[in-house]
Amino acid sequence: MANSSAARPGAAPGRAAPDHHVAIIGAGPGGIAAGVKLRQAGIDDFVILDRDTGFGGSWHENRYPGVCVDIPSLAYQYSFARNAKWSRVFAPGAEVRDYHSNVARRFDLHRHARFGVDVVSERWDDAAHLWRLHTAGGEVITARFVINAVGAFVNPKPDGGIPGLDRFRGKIQRPSSWDHDWDHTGKRVAVIGTGPSSIQITPSIAPEVAALTVFQRTPVWCLPKPNPAVSKPVQALLGVPGVQSGLHGAALVGMDALLRTAAGTPPSLTKAAMRVIDKTTIAAHRQLVRQAVRDPATAAALTPTHGPLAKRPSFSSDYLQAFNRDNVALVTERIETMTPKGIRTADGGEHEFDMIVVATGYEVFSDPETYRTGMVVGRDGMDLGEFYREHGMQSYEAVALPKLPNRWTLVGPYSWTGSGWHAFVEMTSHHAVRAIREAGRRGATRAEVRQDAHDAYHAKILRRSEAIRWYFNELNGHVPTYYRNSQGDSTYVRPSGFFQARHGSHRFPFEHYRFDVLRPAAAAPSSGATTRAETGDKPTADTDRTPVTVASNA
Repeated sequence: MANSSAARPGAAPGRAAPDHHVAIIGAGPGGIAAGVKLRQAGIDDFVILDRDTGFGGSWHENRYPGVCVDIPSLAYQYSFARNAKWSRVFAPGAEVRDYHSNVARRFDLHRHARFGVDVVSERWDDAAHLWRLHTAGGEVITARFVINAVGAFVNPKPDGGIPGLDRFRGKIQRPSSWDHDWDHTGKRVAVIGTGPSSIQITPSIAPEVAALTVFQRTPVWCLPKPNPAVSKPVQALLGVPGVQSGLHGAALVGMDALLRTAAGTPPSLTKAAMRVIDKTTIAAHRQLVRQAVRDPATAAALTPTHGPLAKRPSFSSDYLQAFNRDNVALVTERIETMTPKGIRTADGGEHEFDMIVVATGYEVFSDPETYRTGMVVGRDGMDLGEFYREHGMQSYEAVALPKLPNRWTLVGPYSWTGSGWHAFVEMTSHHAVRAIREAGRRGATRAEVRQDAHDAYHAKILRRSEAIRWYFNELNGHVPTYYRNSQGDSTYVRPSGFFQARHGSHRFPFEHYRFDVLRPAAAAPSSGATTRAETGDKPTADTDRTPVTVASNA
């Protein structure tokens, strides 16, 4: 596809062009969506950088036993690449991995991809209006614009908060890097954690191992997950144009209504309703666990006392039932330390294992600790990690921040809208590409969200989040959850519906951004540039480093 002349301004006279017009960091669902959106916009000068070896992100990495989606497959795909051939209602991981690879191939993204490239820092060069991306291998890649598409779950927690992890002499397995060459058949195995990956791993390996012990910190909501095969007639029906989009649209309308109601109802009414809902559903779920697990003590230990939305609920028709097996045990004592032979718990218990599965979760996009100092440095030395720790997590439309020009994050603070992540990253990719195209139309080399527009948006988000923060901080404050970060903010959830968020990404006013043109190396502006006098800006002596502001018209 040829470049659109309006979408790709050249380098300022006297200055070297960046290596790429756009750099996308991450080749998962977000990176694929951004690449497709760029190509659809006529922008072909872009690179997709990923530390892994293929497309798919977490679906490329996670190949543990039992891996599959935990929302219906129809909601786990792009609107521009719907798949009518899912084998099951909840597709297995290999099928999801192949789907992403096939979409990338269909849209010719492989020729844009560079795998095995780990971007460790992003630094803005205001003298050249470009980003310098530093890689783990020592390379520096330059790009006019950057789309950060690393996703919601950034890195596996290195030690999971477990002391002495390196002391264990047996096999350590992690969901994101499962070693299938190591045979766990007939072995003594521990699973640490009760998140979504543990929910899938536990029943998958239980019939194969000699003994399986699950170490649980907090019981989780585990709801039934019927997963029938999708028949050929149903696949044919799903292939009829409009059927899948209609089904997905109906689901989005339902989730949209729930979130809009929660955000738009007076907090006092919302809080009262949440109390009733939590109390009722906790009682109902207690009965479900009692019916699934024969041993009363084990059933009680597996029963959560928090509301259904305080932690991410899991779905499985096999997990709870696995504890009915003679070779499966549950331990709720706190892990004190790892030992050379296994695990020591706080009550002094010694547990010996051949293999330990560390399924303790990920560093999440909504936690300020995920953003290390020096990882992203923008205009005027603005350090993203320091900013988040000092001022709290925030962003304009979940994608942009002042002082981080020419940069958009597809999954930023206050992202999740109740939709599947594919629908969301399509939406945020549209925002980024729309801004990049507008910069190209204006001949601008810098696009930065204005401080006043960002502040007004963030103030609205905080007002609408009151009841949500109360739910996680007070009603369910005793529960560790990534829906509430270390600052007590609920920056995972966006307090608006999907359609309102999509409207914001598709229709944000261009005057919410400042578009600038980099002056040429010579003092005089280029013939096509708008001068500062024309925009009312005061001239500055440092003409070589001063951008020319282009008036914003929506």
